[in-house]
Amino acid sequence: MRRSLLFIPANAPAMMQNADVFESDGVIFDFEDAVQMTEKDAAVDLFTQFLNQFQLKNIEILVRINGLDTPYGESDLNRIVSDQIDTIMLPKATVESTALCEGLIRKIEKKKKMQKTIKIIPIIERAVSVIESFEIASFERVDGLLLGAEDLSTDLEVERTEQGLEILFARSMVIMAAKANGIDAIDTPYTSTTNSKGLESDSRFAKSLGMNAKACIHPNQIDIVNQVFSPSLEAIEHAKRILEAEVLAIQQQRGAFSVDGKMIDKPIIDRARKVIEKARHWKI
Repeated sequence: MRRSLLFIPANAPAMMQNADVFESDGVIFDFEDAVQMTEKDAAVDLFTQFLNQFQLKNIEILVRINGLDTPYGESDLNRIVSDQIDTIMLPKATVESTALCEGLIRKIEKKKKMQKTIKIIPIIERAVSVIESFEIASFERVDGLLLGAEDLSTDLEVERTEQGLEILFARSMVIMAAKANGIDAIDTPYTSTTNSKGLESDSRFAKSLGMNAKACIHPNQIDIVNQVFSPSLEAIEHAKRILEAEVLAIQQQRGAFSVDGKMIDKPIIDRARKVIEKARHWKI
């Protein structure tokens, strides 16, 4: 389960060593935008040494590779994919590049005789990616979609705004594609690292649309994102009442029942179970 994923430059040793100190659900070691062209090979060396020296616990280890349409992408996969990581984040994803990524990972796993099945989170950051998002989400290894609003805005030739109307359609498409395939819908990072009210507002709006997690670009964003995307205490108590009422209705052989004056049906019961599952997972 994911609420927050923190980007960390793969060539920043100090941040890498503190990766499991931050309270994000996952850490994205970034080889793409965060690393200069002249430092990409050195960053891979540093990262592999780091994994051999430090064992990160209770956190998802993700790696954003360079695009597979660059000279570095396939090399990244060959050097990075191992049982020590969990997920590859694929930039500027398309149906074609997602299929290629999945095939390359499968070959590497077989060659290295790996025990783990590596997952993929494609980044939806081009107009064509938005249009292809449902098909991208349907690949076997894909277990989340991340919206990349900054690159998408460039592709759309529009200005990024605080209100975010320019990405509303893309947000909705990512959510529909992800939820239709039973995977995570992960929202684009909020680019201001000092505007906590803006971050909270943006996160709550994304959640109201159906996003269930958000990427972070600074550790000080994690607490707010985790709070927003966690079930509230009120939601947890309401879910408990629904599930308790369901048990009583079954015992009394009643097909219909109500909680807090509202009739309860299967979708509401399913939602309550998800709330309780998340609360237990995050020990709320």
